[in-house]
Amino acid sequence: MQGKNILATRWGIIGVGAVIGVLAAVLQKLGNPGNMGICVACFERDIAGALGLHRAAVVQYMRPEIIGFVLGSMIAAYIFKEFRPRVGSAPIVRFVLGAFAMIGALVFLGCPWRAVLRLAGGDGNAILGLLGLTFGIWIGTLFLKNGYTLGRTQATHTTVGWMLPLIMLGFLALTLVFPQVVGQDQSGVLLYSAKGPGAMHAPLLVALIVGLGIGFLAQRSRFCTMGAIRDTVLFGQTHLLSGFISLLVFAFLTNLLLGQFKPGFSDQPVAHTMHIWNFAGMALAGLAFALAGGCPGRQLFLSGEGDGDAAVFVLGMIVGAGFAHNFGLASSPAGVGPHGIAAVVVGFLMCLFIGFSMRRKVA
Repeated sequence: MQGKNILATRWGIIGVGAVIGVLAAVLQKLGNPGNMGICVACFERDIAGALGLHRAAVVQYMRPEIIGFVLGSMIAAYIFKEFRPRVGSAPIVRFVLGAFAMIGALVFLGCPWRAVLRLAGGDGNAILGLLGLTFGIWIGTLFLKNGYTLGRTQATHTTVGWMLPLIMLGFLALTLVFPQVVGQDQSGVLLYSAKGPGAMHAPLLVALIVGLGIGFLAQRSRFCTMGAIRDTVLFGQTHLLSGFISLLVFAFLTNLLLGQFKPGFSDQPVAHTMHIWNFAGMALAGLAFALAGGCPGRQLFLSGEGDGDAAVFVLGMIVGAGFAHNFGLASSPAGVGPHGIAAVVVGFLMCLFIGFSMRRKVA
């Protein structure tokens, strides 16, 4: 187990990006929403709905992919002796960053993964989202250059590292004990969408297996979309970026093969054409990801290997999804929600406050 980690090499991460791109397009073919074979933010939003944290009836489903990401990463971490329970500092800040990252993502309607998949499916609106993501991460790098830090991590009890995986196992148990019943929007404890994106999903077992596989591969390769842009901007390193580009290319090729590539700006699935807010929503998300140290997928994979800080960020995103839909912050194909613009402005102010105020003091 001590040999070279091939998946962490450049060709390894290119391969992982290719696998994710292909599987995401296939999941869409098998039932997941259009240009949303995998979307960490959207899927966590659906989980929030399934738990009743919001009552947007069209986005309620316990997504097995998210469960698989955490558990797959944990399996890899244990096999390769990389499960390291650890925590750092400022948990409330990480929680708030997670909430605003989700709000920004839901203004755009997608996380960085979905932004790439939307582009690979022909959605031109994703260009604005990716530009916004890059801009937000660039702002984050300026804070990093000037001493921004959330504090050092330290080893802790194994129990801490198990918390989010145990929560995910609980979610899986609820799904198995209270499965969706055709024609009903509630099955015991969980809520289920009868129509809309929440009602569109690949078979449970297939989605869970794909999630486990991606979680395993991503943990080994350190795959991270935010890190790809951050490392390119900060250090000129394109190692992670190669995996990011590979995901785009292979998702595009698979969409072509499956007849899912439909170029244009209008009438794209689960998308809107308010370009300024596509840009601004993802800029807010990108800044929050940069300040927190990882994209939403990476936070799930880190939590699977015992990172309590990442787990807090994940829970912040899930709760943030509840806020976004309960208070009219999230967008829809009709456009930005009634209070979405105000939420983006408040989110930027909060993230800038965090960035300026949490810089290391220089003696």
